Amino acid sequence: MPFFRFFSNDIAIDLGTANTLIYMKGKGIVLNEPSIVTFDVDTKKIVAIGNEAKKMVGKVHKELNTIRPLRDGVIADFEMAEGMIKEFIKKITSSFMPARRIVVCVPSGITEVEKRAVRDTAEHAGAKEVHLISEPMAAAIGIGLDVTAPSGSMIVDIGGGTTEIAVITLSGIANNVSIRIAGDELTDAIVRFFRNNQNILIGETTAEEIKCQVGSVMPLPDGEIRFEVKGRDLVAGVPKYTEASTVEIREALNAPVQQMIEAVKVALEKTAPELSADILEKGIFLTGGGALLKGLDERIRMETGVPVHVAEDPLTAVARGTGKVLEDLNLYRKVMLKR
Repeated sequence: MPFFRFFSNDIAIDLGTANTLIYMKGKGIVLNEPSIVTFDVDTKKIVAIGNEAKKMVGKVHKELNTIRPLRDGVIADFEMAEGMIKEFIKKITSSFMPARRIVVCVPSGITEVEKRAVRDTAEHAGAKEVHLISEPMAAAIGIGLDVTAPSGSMIVDIGGGTTEIAVITLSGIANNVSIRIAGDELTDAIVRFFRNNQNILIGETTAEEIKCQVGSVMPLPDGEIRFEVKGRDLVAGVPKYTEASTVEIREALNAPVQQMIEAVKVALEKTAPELSADILEKGIFLTGGGALLKGLDERIRMETGVPVHVAEDPLTAVARGTGKVLEDLNLYRKVMLKR
């Protein structure tokens, strides 16, 4: 038995719109790469995945195409998603030992058809047994909350494609709100700002960098700054430098951020009084890449009157939780999604 356990390739996958993280049983997180694929347009053969493919975004020639096979937290391109998962698994396991069991986390608002697509993709990638868990539940487990207790905990998981808000108690989700407005929408808002206000087209990668480095939803404590941006002039059609300020970026981000906060308020309104009392005492927990947006915790606290905590290492919370479920499937059987 120990011999087989040594060679077991049971894995947990946080299959995200922006990044894919893989946790291997007994080893922890062994892969964290962008969910991006570059493939040959004619043959559909995958040329690059993950970090390598990310370097090619916006820079490929006409014979190649770079895509993200997941959109809004669900599989948009079945064939490429399957190929990407297979290639990621190949990176971390010996080729003669396919993954036997796979636990995959999915958005809480996923449909039955989308669930089937995830199961099929994992099975085609070689899994003999596939288990699904919702992202907010995995995030709660990942940050160390006791999800089995008769006590309410609110998780707000802001990924690339979806913002998942859930109240968890007794190994289940008491209520949840899932909106397809998250990190990608924030990036798009920055692209739109430069297009509409400065007649400049900037790439997704540039917008992402601006969001991560200077994006904020509250005035910056150290003062506002101006910075330089490179793009293409939409009138003259030539490359051009322009300037923007953190104030302008904050205004650009305001609409999608407000929609996220409204969703949090809706979830709080739907919560039973006893669970609401628990949330007021414990606070709201933010996970996912969006939790790192400067001032977001303060803004939610201001608008809801509830304490807000940003989880430690919010980017890996879901993957860590999915990994904990993989390590003890029997203990967490109740929290997994039914077939």
